[in-house]
Amino acid sequence: MSEPEEYWFCVKHHRVETKDDLCPSKHRLGPYPSEAEAARALEKTEERNEAWDNDPDWNDAEPDAEPGSGA
Repeated sequence: MSEPEEYWFCVKHHRVETKDDLCPSKHRLGPYPSEAEAARALEKTEERNEAWDNDPDWNDAEPDAEPGSGA
């Protein structure tokens, strides 16, 4: 039985890559189980960043707190 195909998205060349043609890992996102998922890697990353930026559990600084005050 062969291994399932994996795909990566190269942020340097803005293309989907397979194990036969990979850029260095510092330029890749993935692996993804399908070519379609790898193709939308930047979109998915942007969606996650937006969600995290607006997540109150990760934005716990008090609006009036001074930096370094521990609040």
